[in-house]
Amino acid sequence: MRLLSSAGFTLALLLSSPAFAQSGAATGDDDYHTDQPIVVTAPYVRSLDILGNVTVMEGEKLAQDIRGQIGDTLASQPGVSSSSFSPGASRPILRGFSGERAAVLVDGLGSIDASSTSADHAVSIDPLTAERIEILRGPSVLLFSSQAVGGAVNVFDRRIPRSVPESPFHLDALATYGSAANDKSAGASIDVPLGERFVVHADGNYRDSNNVRVGGLIYAPALRAHLLDLAADATADGDADEAARLTDAANSRGKVPNSQSRSTSAGVGAAFIDDGGSLGISFGYLEDEYGIPPRADIDEVPTIKARQYRLDVRGEVELGDGLFDKLRFRGAYADYAHTEFDDGAPGTRFTNRGIEFRTELAQNDRGGWRGASGIQYSFRDFAAIGDEAFLPANETTRVAAFTLQELERGPITLEGALRFEKSQVTANSIGFDRSFNSFSGAGGFSYQLAEGLKASFSVSRSERAPSAEELLSDGPHAATLTFERGDPTFDKETSWGGEASLKYSRDGWSAGLTGYASWFDNFIYETDTGLIEDDLPLFEFHQNKARTWGFEFQGTAPLAQIGGFHIAADATADMTRAKIVGGTYVPRIPPLRVRGGLEASSERIDARAEVEWTDSQNRIAPFETATKGFTLVNASLTWRPLPEAKNLSLTLAADNIFDVDARRHASFTKDYVPLAGRDIRITARASF
Repeated sequence: MRLLSSAGFTLALLLSSPAFAQSGAATGDDDYHTDQPIVVTAPYVRSLDILGNVTVMEGEKLAQDIRGQIGDTLASQPGVSSSSFSPGASRPILRGFSGERAAVLVDGLGSIDASSTSADHAVSIDPLTAERIEILRGPSVLLFSSQAVGGAVNVFDRRIPRSVPESPFHLDALATYGSAANDKSAGASIDVPLGERFVVHADGNYRDSNNVRVGGLIYAPALRAHLLDLAADATADGDADEAARLTDAANSRGKVPNSQSRSTSAGVGAAFIDDGGSLGISFGYLEDEYGIPPRADIDEVPTIKARQYRLDVRGEVELGDGLFDKLRFRGAYADYAHTEFDDGAPGTRFTNRGIEFRTELAQNDRGGWRGASGIQYSFRDFAAIGDEAFLPANETTRVAAFTLQELERGPITLEGALRFEKSQVTANSIGFDRSFNSFSGAGGFSYQLAEGLKASFSVSRSERAPSAEELLSDGPHAATLTFERGDPTFDKETSWGGEASLKYSRDGWSAGLTGYASWFDNFIYETDTGLIEDDLPLFEFHQNKARTWGFEFQGTAPLAQIGGFHIAADATADMTRAKIVGGTYVPRIPPLRVRGGLEASSERIDARAEVEWTDSQNRIAPFETATKGFTLVNASLTWRPLPEAKNLSLTLAADNIFDVDARRHASFTKDYVPLAGRDIRITARASF
């Protein structure tokens, strides 16, 4: 009730503000139908390039990279990998971190699902609804969470309109086909103005994907050898049928069984937009069904069916020329549930009902000083019901206050961020109730060394409360083929971090190099113990000192102008290392990766070829298997048939042209769920 009262008060403030009496349609600096490179996540600071690096995906680039899951959509970005548990469940991994440490947001609020509970749970965000995605790394994530020490992915959809179209309607449509899994998807949205200050929205999206074809053997060498050993044992025991089954599985090629997926989403929204502010609301529905590829040595063939209802509210009031520029409000309620089926029989059911809101006051620029401060609240009511409910029903409440300030003085810019967060985890069925107070802060500065050349440095100290999964897990989980056990006595995880970057951008040339390191006390990680519990490998959460470090690089160089074509080269690279102090490596950390490309672009045609090399990962935890490196070669051709309509395009792409065997080390299932083989993909995009 306290939450509803707070939300009602804020909405009343928005509606009663005299700013709404003003007339005229506001386009605002958040208009997605422009090509301005604005960081929507924090428009009250210049660029967030001191306390964090921000990557923006939108337009044609986002359309070409769209995949069924948000993790696979972003996997080519610097510092980003993917959990790749299955084609239907793939979360982003940021600087080696996933789960609670890599937040996935919808316009600054959580996805409110079960995706952080386990790697086999999909994120309840349909990438087809995304119009813009911002990837934040570094201390700037304190704006949204003290949990997300690895970074945050902020997805912006179209459901609450941000501007009133000048034309009778605005239509966005996207359709794709991929050959590796006979993957078909289509989505469309429409915004229709009703007068000068009111706009309504509707969208619908559908995706259907079959079993994924891979480029080599389905099973990795270590697991394949294990299956052949089991086949030999079956032969010795006189079970010829079992021996033949295991041998066929060990030598299997072609398509990964039970890797199909299907999803449907729809949404409606409306917004009142005025020179003095805006107020909007939307409702969305998502239905998702996907298979979990099985292992031949374990008699489980899981399928997951999920659905989510979500209600969102967003408001903004212009406050004039005083100390504060804008009051922003964002709220969401979601009802999520999924059921895990085994060979078609319903098993464990997971539910999550949650509510979250944030409100912030953005300051006017006062002689180079700007920033914002706000509060944030979230509540999660989570339950797992069934024989494999590895986590008791629990509630998590978080209340936070935060501020981000920026001061510019000539060539020097200073930034600082503070966040206080109170977390409480309660599980009444087992009498568990703990609360944590977390205080995190960061400070940094940048110096303009020369025209287009800037150096930045930041220091941060973060405190993270352990999640319910890390505290309370204790049971079998068939979909992940593990028995998971947490520790209810865990302390807060604390860390010191440092980050330094050098960025250059001038005359078409650009380059950015960022190095980072963190020193953790009470670092929480999940690892294989080598023991067996309920016929499953026992994975336990542990807490120790740890250190992580790494770098990210991104650069572009213009090479030539040939006729109407501009020729350019680009390169990216990233690496993360993570090790327990005085002990082993942290499990499932992505290895070094380098990508280089050549692109020829013109008014109507773009052509691109690229090579991505991923190193082997031999820095592994106990009972973890090494992962062989691989090289992918990709190419694409984009055609815009109407020069005056740049938002109408057709792209033909070929990924993994040489059909190589590729596996992501960060995946729990990498030894029997490789990446897709050669994939010929067609994408059609229209926006007008």
